[in-house]
Amino acid sequence: MIKVLSHARQNRGGCGASVTFWAGKVRAILVLAMTHYPQPNPTNRATRIQLGSEGMALLKSEGGERTKAKLQTVSVTGGLLRLAKALEEGDFVEVAFQTLNGPVHGMAEMLRPKSQSAEGALQPFKFIALEDQDHKTLRFAVDSTRDREFLLGSNRFTSR
Repeated sequence: MIKVLSHARQNRGGCGASVTFWAGKVRAILVLAMTHYPQPNPTNRATRIQLGSEGMALLKSEGGERTKAKLQTVSVTGGLLRLAKALEEGDFVEVAFQTLNGPVHGMAEMLRPKSQSAEGALQPFKFIALEDQDHKTLRFAVDSTRDREFLLGSNRFTSR
């Protein structure tokens, strides 16, 4: 018999949840990762970075179809993909890609394609959910790239 005694706590560096329960004669605490829901700030646009030639992304649709894409730019709120064929506006997908700081995996909503040509479609997406660790990895990748590019004097990032 499991009886919940308490839940919800604040962690340093983010939110977390814990459940204290009795399992027989043993008391245990189960710690769960919380999901981050990116909220765009209408007055300050999120800094976007380019991942360079290694910026490939894998998308998985609700139906289970997998699609590869080139990640043109990314921010903590979303990004821009080059796809062979545009997805439907409003489609929900799982998106995964690698940064220098580690992998990022989240849920995203596809937005209206910007352009479509023989080379493929440029289509933006917005993150709708990221696990805390994925959000931290992405935030660190964006911040460290922005800082590195600032120190090197490059203009590969934009914050407008």
